[in-house]
Amino acid sequence: MEMIKASKLIFDYIRRNEEDQIEEVNRAIDGLDAEIGTGDFVAVLGHNGSGKSTFAKHINGILLPTEGTVWISHMDTKDVDRIWDIRKTAGMVFQNPDNQIIGNIVEEDVGFGPENMGVPTEEIWKRVDESLKAVGMTAYRMRSPNKLSGGQKQRVAIAGVMAMRPQCIVLDEPTAMLDPNGRKEVIRTVRELNKREGITVLLITHYMEEVVDADRVIVMDGGKIVMDGTPREIFAQVERLKAYRLDVPQITELAYELKKAGMDLPDGILSREELIEHLVPLISTGV
Repeated sequence: MEMIKASKLIFDYIRRNEEDQIEEVNRAIDGLDAEIGTGDFVAVLGHNGSGKSTFAKHINGILLPTEGTVWISHMDTKDVDRIWDIRKTAGMVFQNPDNQIIGNIVEEDVGFGPENMGVPTEEIWKRVDESLKAVGMTAYRMRSPNKLSGGQKQRVAIAGVMAMRPQCIVLDEPTAMLDPNGRKEVIRTVRELNKREGITVLLITHYMEEVVDADRVIVMDGGKIVMDGTPREIFAQVERLKAYRLDVPQITELAYELKKAGMDLPDGILSREELIEHLVPLISTGV
């Protein structure tokens, strides 16, 4: 069963002058078709301007299609009577956690969403407890968010979304403003939520190492899906990815260069352990 479905999706950014006349139309998404299943962990890659963030903003109705349709758990995002249900189903986490954190205390911030939804007080605190535990931030519940690191803030933002009990979380470049340790914290948290809670995850990113453990990778260019497959299938196509102005994980790049130099290595190596596993027999036999 699909959690997210887009059919013939088109979105135009329209610039108007002071007389409300159209001056410029930029097509950000151009006839996109996609289906993402319940419980899947899907990463979306693309260079700046590829349309990936615009697509993300369609999933909980921040943007509405110029043409075509987006369904979230079979609800049409253009249906104004269902937009609240859609936004409860698909939560969003953005680049800058400071834009989502509004409480002076961590636990108050996490409980803000459920409170606005009219959840009873006892249930709110239960959700706060569960969400903070899920992202490993229980020990920080009485801290001011201002005293947290970037990675910790982003985990609090994820907990705030989790407390609203979404079936799907869309993360729009959530680690773009974080250091390497913060990025690892956030991605590890997201992976655990996907595996343990069965939450559908759509991760928009330009960090290749973050998508290695995804179920599926979608590559966008010019507002279209140009590649779609498992991480191994996608990263086996190094030259094609470079043609779309994208990198590959460092280990994949190293293995690719070694193979070009004549070593008998498979395409799409994704981890250091996997590379070592293939290199040791070659080195020991002097190949």
